[in-house]
Amino acid sequence: MIEVPWFEDFSVGDDFSDVPSITITEGMTAIHQAMFGDRQQLTLDQELSCAVTGESRGLVNTSLVCNLAIGQTTIASQRVMGNLFYRGLVLRNPVFVGDTLTTSTKVVGLRQNKIKPGRPSSGMVALEIHTTNQNGDTVLHFWRCPMIPCKDSEIDTGQADDFSLMPEDIADANLIDSIPNWNFSAFNTTASCIIVGATIDVEPRDTVTMAPELVRLTQNLAMTHTDAGRSVYGKRLVYGGHTISIAAAQLGRAFPNLVGVLAWYHCDHTAPVFEQDILYSRCTPEKVESVNGVQLVRLHVETYADRGSEAPTSDSEVKVLDWSLAALVV
Repeated sequence: MIEVPWFEDFSVGDDFSDVPSITITEGMTAIHQAMFGDRQQLTLDQELSCAVTGESRGLVNTSLVCNLAIGQTTIASQRVMGNLFYRGLVLRNPVFVGDTLTTSTKVVGLRQNKIKPGRPSSGMVALEIHTTNQNGDTVLHFWRCPMIPCKDSEIDTGQADDFSLMPEDIADANLIDSIPNWNFSAFNTTASCIIVGATIDVEPRDTVTMAPELVRLTQNLAMTHTDAGRSVYGKRLVYGGHTISIAAAQLGRAFPNLVGVLAWYHCDHTAPVFEQDILYSRCTPEKVESVNGVQLVRLHVETYADRGSEAPTSDSEVKVLDWSLAALVV
């Protein structure tokens, strides 16, 4: 049996790359679509996808790609109390059905949380993640930060690394280099009129269901997502990628000509999400640039959970996600 690490077991430089690679099948894409109802045209319309991408295989939704990559990193964070944030995620190459993803995960920083009376010791682990396909091409590169409990509830490890190594900004040149060289004119649609600063409230809301099923589909090993006894909340914590995937699907309703998400500048989980929470999103374009026949749009997305009378605070609506991203829109 492999020992599952506590916070004090980590050291900077630890490598957690000995995990199974995953080949994406049509079954995986169908299950993911059933969970989130994403309306991205290129992942739904095979003929359009072929005309735009030049590839006969189906294009995989970026939410599924990210969820699989994140799942492959969770061998390091099986004891996670909650993943706090993601930084600098860029989708360098598109993924198609039949591609095989391999992910390496390295510890690049450690910071213990402030010790408070009556609160067990815990710390934050900065992870750098690199995902490649079967050809060795980079698919994803990003950082994430899980919070891990200490085995000794009163220990002071002295770990206090600077986490600024996880960048919150991405250079425009890096984004432009990652835009696929596709035939965007094949969409044959009127270009979207995107107004910078105009906030869009997505009216259709989504109830969180099938949370453990997504965890199992993506090989996520975090115990708090499948075992209420391992959760600091006394009930199963919904995997953060589930919340992000719902927000991404709602983003597609706000922008029907959405090609896909290209990058995450930052993505912060501002409060926990639980099964049966009802989520809705608010989207604000912050910058628009035309590049090679497609619009590169920087967006700010805020997602809220409606818990009604079961809210853990006096408010029935809780902000659960603060997400700054770059998307492609025709």
